[in-house]
Amino acid sequence: MTGTDGGQNGTASGSAWSPLRRRVFRDLWLAQFTSNVGSWMQTVGAQWLLVGHGAGQVSLVQLAAGLPVLFLALPAGVLADLVNRRRLLLTMQAAMALVAAVLTALAFAGVLGPWTLLALTFLLGCGNALNGPAWQAVQPSLVPREELRQAAALGAVNMNLARAVGPALGGVLVAALGVGWTFAVNAASFLAILVVLAGWRPGEQERSPRPGQEREHLLAAMRAGGRYVRSAPRIRRILLRSALFVPGASALWALLPVSAHESLGLGAAGYGVLLGAVGLGAVAGAAVLPAMSRRIGGNGSLALAGAVFAGALVALAVSGSVPVAFLALVLAGAAWITALSTLNASLQVALPAWVRARASAFYLLVFQGGSAVGSLVWGQVAQHAGVSVAMLLAAGSLLGGVLTLRLLPLLGGRNDPTLSEAWPEPRLAVEPAPQDGPVLVTVTYEVRAQRAEAFAAAMRRVEASRRRTGAVTWGLYRDAARPERFVETFTVTSWSEHCAQHHGRYTGTDHAFETDARTLLTREPTVTHATMAR
Repeated sequence: MTGTDGGQNGTASGSAWSPLRRRVFRDLWLAQFTSNVGSWMQTVGAQWLLVGHGAGQVSLVQLAAGLPVLFLALPAGVLADLVNRRRLLLTMQAAMALVAAVLTALAFAGVLGPWTLLALTFLLGCGNALNGPAWQAVQPSLVPREELRQAAALGAVNMNLARAVGPALGGVLVAALGVGWTFAVNAASFLAILVVLAGWRPGEQERSPRPGQEREHLLAAMRAGGRYVRSAPRIRRILLRSALFVPGASALWALLPVSAHESLGLGAAGYGVLLGAVGLGAVAGAAVLPAMSRRIGGNGSLALAGAVFAGALVALAVSGSVPVAFLALVLAGAAWITALSTLNASLQVALPAWVRARASAFYLLVFQGGSAVGSLVWGQVAQHAGVSVAMLLAAGSLLGGVLTLRLLPLLGGRNDPTLSEAWPEPRLAVEPAPQDGPVLVTVTYEVRAQRAEAFAAAMRRVEASRRRTGAVTWGLYRDAARPERFVETFTVTSWSEHCAQHHGRYTGTDHAFETDARTLLTREPTVTHATMAR
């Protein structure tokens, strides 16, 4: 899997279950599954508690749980890149456990009103939003690079199995013991993750700033993450492919309960069976994903997933048969796993460590925002034109996304996100203070005239590298008196930011692009550094 197929972004090797042989990944996976099941059980309990208050308030449960991601994902990503991720996860899990315990106590005391329930659900959603980028960022440290695709697939399996198991168990528990016990089980489920995190000792500890550097501040770090994503074509393309898949696919989750009730005539138990079919498909998809990825690559996997998911929506829209719906949902589960695992693994393999959580936050924002917008749109279409029409239109949007893959594929090419120390240290008479800035860096190159065009083309990749690592302006100029001389200039907001370019952000890919340009030179370039004169 090479070339422009995107296949190197998470090249699959080994079996689908190989990450589970690694103790920390397995323990965290099982703990997260336990917590996810508890969360879905609580959702069932919360919705049941609000049934008597009207459909409008019932729908607010999902809104309260999901809304925080839209405005907390980016700050959460910055936070996860600036602090010890294990401590952040422990803190968030403990805080959510406390909120869940309060919810349980109020429910058993019989004083849990609808707005109090929604407020506490919103707080749990905030915890999940602050948790998400950190979970995404620690995954590459738990498994080898070649197992990232399988790890991503198992993460999606975790989510879908919990989606199938949790509501079914929640319904049984509500019927047998009452709503309060679903909240109690959810509160207890956080203990599994807390125990595993407390015993985990990650190999990569927090690094202290080097001389000339200081720890990034929140707003500066957020701006740095935004600059990175804007200047990373590979990451932007992954976000685009997510935006072209997730909104159409969200029609299944938004409309399946209505389809099960109105088109298939099923009750709660039958709806649980349909969710089980999605989970079954997710497991099957994870099992075949490594072999399929080796054969057809990342773009082929996305094309197949989009086409199969669209076909499943069409089958649900036109058929009133329960067996047909069951088979369609198995296929949809497999397609869902394939698409999410391909996108997630491509993202994780492409990201350097310094910005991993921040860029993952952009991915979560696109994913959650696409799901929310898609669900809203398809719900409105279903209300005015019917569920079948909404599903057919969603299938059309997925097929439209598949057709764009040839024009807008996942990007391949060289990718080495490991840190490089090959950028030479600045040679200075006086070391600026970390906060001094802005810093103007000027690099003068001597190029043979016949290589001028090739050099300018090579420097376009260097420009993206400078901007990804911290440059806020960049320019390349050619001397009118001496056409063989080029001058590169770029500015960085502070001396600390420029030191971060040298030591914490410069990757193997950045070095390869700069090496390509320097092979066209006649001699070593001259570099100068200047800070703003006050």
